[in-house]
Amino acid sequence: MTSTAGFRAYLYPPGHPRIEELKGLDAYSYREAAKQDAFTGELIKGWTPLYFQPFSGVTSDGQPIPGLFPVAPAQAGEEAPTAEMAAAASKLLEYLPDTIREQVSFPVDSEHWQSWANPEFMQHDTGLRLEFADDQTKALVLSLVEASLSAEGYELARTLMRINGFLGDIVGLPALMNEFSYNFALYGHPSETEPWGWQLFGHHVAINCLVAGTQMVMTPVFFGAEPNCIDEGPFEGAVVFQDRIRLGRKLMQTLPESQQQQARTFQEMVDPAMPEGRVHPGDERHLAGAFQDNRVIPYQGIRVSDMDENARAIVDAIVADFTAYLPEGPAAARRREIAAHCENTWFSWIGGFGDADVFYYRLQSPVVVLELDHHCGVFLSNDDPQPFHIHTLMRTPNGNDYGRALVHGHGI
Repeated sequence: MTSTAGFRAYLYPPGHPRIEELKGLDAYSYREAAKQDAFTGELIKGWTPLYFQPFSGVTSDGQPIPGLFPVAPAQAGEEAPTAEMAAAASKLLEYLPDTIREQVSFPVDSEHWQSWANPEFMQHDTGLRLEFADDQTKALVLSLVEASLSAEGYELARTLMRINGFLGDIVGLPALMNEFSYNFALYGHPSETEPWGWQLFGHHVAINCLVAGTQMVMTPVFFGAEPNCIDEGPFEGAVVFQDRIRLGRKLMQTLPESQQQQARTFQEMVDPAMPEGRVHPGDERHLAGAFQDNRVIPYQGIRVSDMDENARAIVDAIVADFTAYLPEGPAAARRREIAAHCENTWFSWIGGFGDADVFYYRLQSPVVVLELDHHCGVFLSNDDPQPFHIHTLMRTPNGNDYGRALVHGHGI
């Protein structure tokens, strides 16, 4: 069952302090206010020690596996659209004034890659804040994003940005949450041979894209939404994440009971059996979010290779859905890379798996971590996870988030 307008039951009433106390703030004044708030202030304190730690990458045991990501031309049919991306980036740089061009540009191996975050409150003002840019700059940035993603991926990213604006409008905080409440940065110099990339991040959208010749790495990627739909206005009818929710639930329902029990690490979304800290106040159940670039995430649940043919086909469909944001060639390369590690790919689950249940799941191997989690309200009032607030993310563990292994492979 897919919730659409069910979120409206959880809108705060007019005059509620959760909303009223934020009115009149913009991205920069809210950035400071968030540090003083009891909830967001504690989140920031918890994340601050993780800022800009030397990068090694997510691992399952603290020991990065070498040799997983060789530098080589992409296989035929798997090439990145590097020429189109470089042309779009060059047009952007040509248009920007010198001061803004300098502001938006970083070395390809810069630590600022690691500054992305998905909350609505800004933690790092990396690059250019799009909501304060002129219309032509916004259009040129979006042209680069569009050149780098599949048509489906670009539509998803734009829909999530519009949902952010929709949320800002319906709760009365458009200065904090709007269609362009995002930071954008370029890393390296646009090239068809040397590594370079771009980054877009803000509330519920974070994309880190690197190309090195014909190879592409586009992780970490965070896609989320509160709510999961737009039920009025020019984009009425937009709904996100239906397939990856349906497929996750279908996979659990397809497994035999013994494998369901093995995959299900906790019965409840907030389970008394969970160790302290397993549910983070901001990230809730997902583990590989912002500032978790070096996190150790042990394998849990059930090996995909132990599933029957029908279940493995659903896993393949989940991977296809999560990677559909990539252009056709890099998507094929990514799926092939993930499939090659089927024998060491694990699937785990938290929560129920009935047709109306909320849940968390993770698929993890030496080359991928993908997660989906249903969340409590942030700007809606639900104290328990609901189907209309969803976080999803994907990483490339063992050192290739941000394409870092490829950058090192090019001697940088």
